[in-house]
Amino acid sequence: MKLILAQLLVDGTGGDTRAQQAVLVDDGRITAVGPAAEIQGHAAPDAEVLDLGSACLAPGLIDGHTHLSLAGDGSDYVEMFSKTDEMMVLIGAQNLRRHLKAGITTIREHGARNKVGFSLKEALGHGYIEGPRMLVSGRPVTCTGGHFHMCNEIADGEDQMRASVRRLVHEGADYIKIMASGGGTLGTIPGVATYSVDELHAAVHEAHHFHRLTAAHCRAKESMVRAVKSGIDLMEHAEFLEPDDQMRFDSKLAEMIAESGIWVSPTLQAWTNYPRVVALRDRREAGEIQPSEEAELEQLEQRMELRLDIMRRMLDYGMKDRIVPGTDSGVGLLAFGHLDYDLQLLVQVGFTPAEALESATRISAQAIGMEQEVGTIEPGKIADLVAFDGDPNQDVTATSRVTAVFQGGQQIQ
Repeated sequence: MKLILAQLLVDGTGGDTRAQQAVLVDDGRITAVGPAAEIQGHAAPDAEVLDLGSACLAPGLIDGHTHLSLAGDGSDYVEMFSKTDEMMVLIGAQNLRRHLKAGITTIREHGARNKVGFSLKEALGHGYIEGPRMLVSGRPVTCTGGHFHMCNEIADGEDQMRASVRRLVHEGADYIKIMASGGGTLGTIPGVATYSVDELHAAVHEAHHFHRLTAAHCRAKESMVRAVKSGIDLMEHAEFLEPDDQMRFDSKLAEMIAESGIWVSPTLQAWTNYPRVVALRDRREAGEIQPSEEAELEQLEQRMELRLDIMRRMLDYGMKDRIVPGTDSGVGLLAFGHLDYDLQLLVQVGFTPAEALESATRISAQAIGMEQEVGTIEPGKIADLVAFDGDPNQDVTATSRVTAVFQGGQQIQ
């Protein structure tokens, strides 16, 4: 038994930050939470006591979109996929540790080559490596020559879609990831849908038959329409891209999305190249920025505002409780360990800090089907917890200052 004391606590259920709290953990699960004076009376005499001092304890964060086998070091896809599967597993092990140390205790692994994703989950389960608990999609389903075709799960037509779903489920996929439009893969067109409604529906029907959720990569506006019509459970990116590579908000589509109840993961830091923006802003604040970098930053900020404005307009349709953050870590310059960037951007588009934190905890847990296990600090839940220096309900930047991480009640940092 373990008694964790915290000066502040946010439980993820939507309530205010509470002072002088304690969490009692037994066999990896939360057995009690409440005022420290009260909970201490429930602890066994030999319980281990951990005092987090002035920190604020919160539910472990959930990242719904990662690519563990990619380095996030600025390399392009050709270079990243030139690596062997064995090297990709090693890269994934390093990335898992980075995410866990940043307070991210649950992830969805959104697609890797061959059986790399499955191998990482197996190694994690055996305790060979440490990292967040994983839900894996295995290989993303894509069309011939489509985005991430190098992962080797090609499906064209309804029958092949069903076959791909069956194959992935039987290999151990926790959910099914589908590339419903082009993306950053050479030769694909991000603004063009790649699957028909019937093809997507065949995959959704088969996945649901096996009690698996679906997620679809949807950069193209038409792919977003088809995802909603086919019953996809979660839409990634949602950029409203046209074939000419321009984003144009569509109020009718936004209304359709809101009415459908589909979850949306806008992956804001990915499209905006936010890590580069942060780096350049830091250089400017330190007085070290060069004229060429100042021009680059101005261009990036203008582009970022276009993307953020699309998100703001979506929120006009009452979508806050269906939006979940996802880093898309591994791609481009998206290094692991920075779900905090997505929460900062959610605040910029209109979330309160408390709403942003809840999107990364309770709401994300609902979106990925794990709300009975994680996402809030409540009796019966797995004791996945993170402590911040500061109150994240009031200051979103507190999520960048992690002071302790617990997974299944065990402190790993």
